[in-house]
Amino acid sequence: MELGMIGLGRMGGNMVLRVLKGGHQVVVYDRDPAAVKRLSDAGATGATSFADLVKKLRAPRAIWVMVPAGAPVEETVQILLAHVEPGDIVIDGGNSNFKDSTRRAEFLKAKGIHFLDAGTSGGIWGLTVGYCLMVGGDRAAFEWIEPILKTLAPEDGYLYTGRSGSGHFTKMVHNGIEYGMMQAYAEGFEILNASGFNLDLARIAGLWNHGSVVRSWLLELAQSALEKDPGLTGIEAYVEDSGEGRWTVIQAIDTNVPAPVITLSLMERFRSRQKDSFGHRLLAALRNEFGGHAVRKQ
Repeated sequence: MELGMIGLGRMGGNMVLRVLKGGHQVVVYDRDPAAVKRLSDAGATGATSFADLVKKLRAPRAIWVMVPAGAPVEETVQILLAHVEPGDIVIDGGNSNFKDSTRRAEFLKAKGIHFLDAGTSGGIWGLTVGYCLMVGGDRAAFEWIEPILKTLAPEDGYLYTGRSGSGHFTKMVHNGIEYGMMQAYAEGFEILNASGFNLDLARIAGLWNHGSVVRSWLLELAQSALEKDPGLTGIEAYVEDSGEGRWTVIQAIDTNVPAPVITLSLMERFRSRQKDSFGHRLLAALRNEFGGHAVRKQ
């Protein structure tokens, strides 16, 4: 079938390549003409604008948006609205807040446009192993694009999650869980590294992926990183968060669900960004004030 793809970055570009390999036709657009050319050279049809992309697709159109959450998605949807027609399908495959997705679905529904929120997991490896897809929205629209979903996902790797917003909600919680898992691995390997046993951490990561109850793809990635740089000396201890962990914690608070592991893993990311924490300096000062404990001067 035909698919339009807007946003040809690391995720969007690789998704186009996977869809092309599945025998589908893809019309692509990105603000960067070089990205459009790269995918056109791979077999896609390039477009020079949103209007051009819509024009090159036959109705009813399926247009997948793969741009950063927030203002970029909002702007893209608003521009598309001037060109799409009733019956067309707009799919947001990024990490949008589920509340925004619910709002956009209602807004577009009133204009006869279907909207699907497709939580997409797989990262840069999705091209080869497939993408895990969590899709919310109109069931008929989901079924219409199902051939694309089958191509993008590995076997049993996509799911209709329910009404609008449910796809991005499910992906949000997925990423919150990921925060906690990553933090547990980070703490465990730091304890191993500090043990004094001169352990081969990459080999231990590999070992644990054979029969251990903590085996996972994340552990495979840890092994890969440790093999490349055993001491991780080339990486700054600064960890970003892209939003989903925060939203998961907020949702837990809003629904009175205790989520201490995910919450603390988010706090650890904040702490990683502090070069010289005032709070930690105050802790040291308090120990000195009440107990005369030594402090280190800068």
